Amino acid sequence: MSVTTAEPCPELRSVTADEVAAYVVGAAVWAPSVHNTQPWWFSGRGAEIVLHADGQRQLAVADPAGREMMISCGAALFTAKLALRSLGYIPETRVLPNSADPLIVARLRWRHRSPPTELESRLFEQIPRRRSHRGGFGPLPLPPGLVPALRQDAARDGAAFRVAIDDGSRAVVAAVVDAAEQVERQASAYMRELASWAPPPGSLRLDGVSALSYPARPAGTSPDLPSRDFAHGHGWGLPESSAATGGRFTGSVCLLTTPADQPADWVNAGHALQRILLTSATCGVAAALYSQPVEIDWLREVLRGHLGDGSYPQLVLRLGITVQNAISLRRPADSVLFHS
Repeated sequence: MSVTTAEPCPELRSVTADEVAAYVVGAAVWAPSVHNTQPWWFSGRGAEIVLHADGQRQLAVADPAGREMMISCGAALFTAKLALRSLGYIPETRVLPNSADPLIVARLRWRHRSPPTELESRLFEQIPRRRSHRGGFGPLPLPPGLVPALRQDAARDGAAFRVAIDDGSRAVVAAVVDAAEQVERQASAYMRELASWAPPPGSLRLDGVSALSYPARPAGTSPDLPSRDFAHGHGWGLPESSAATGGRFTGSVCLLTTPADQPADWVNAGHALQRILLTSATCGVAAALYSQPVEIDWLREVLRGHLGDGSYPQLVLRLGITVQNAISLRRPADSVLFHS
């Protein structure tokens, strides 16, 4: 079954558990992940899917604790649950069910039925359409009511969505992002790792950051949150005239935080992140994601101190309006789903 053609609550014929699993994983692989590493695999047995973190795809230099890997898996978990809802199933979830195996992120079962809500159907439609943005935004403001909705979305998953509403706060976040980018560019091991996930134009890989997903020359914004140099000096990327590069506005500068900083919080952050991204996408709003400032401990503490409530920053985001035609690649479901 295809994510883009599936109909909610199909009643015309019964589907097997294996078909449901293939459908769900086919949606889950479209979740966002750091550097599009897609650090997950799934096992299916009857009416159950187990989501595993793939330690071989963990960023050993940038993410030695596996925090970003687990955030990515949390986003895949939310996407899988949403796919089940599109079929009219009620997902039953156990997060981190096995303390002896911390790479088992969640167990997901489906036994009962209930039609999806209109909102769930709208979010599901955005799964294959959503893209991470890596350029500037146009001048239009966020739609009224979106920010309160995103705050509610985050709170449902035990996280918090914060917007830097004044120039001083935006300047602090921008300065931390800039400092993190400069520190990481001076680290040869980090740059080698980044290069390994940024293939050159024409690559046939189905993971990593495609050269058709970022601008060759990022537009400067004020305040400027510098993007990673995925082209590592080669000038790869989309030309400035491309719509995918966006405009020259920063957009809304935001933070996703959690009250604690344990693996369960990381999964929750990823769960909240995908809910936020899909909700934004239903309003025509795109997001640029920044993990640099939370990959360097002392700069993360600067952000944490700026928040003033002891919560832990998990990700920096920019939200704004832009036309998107960037390429996003994913491995097929049958390459990451294994049946017991």
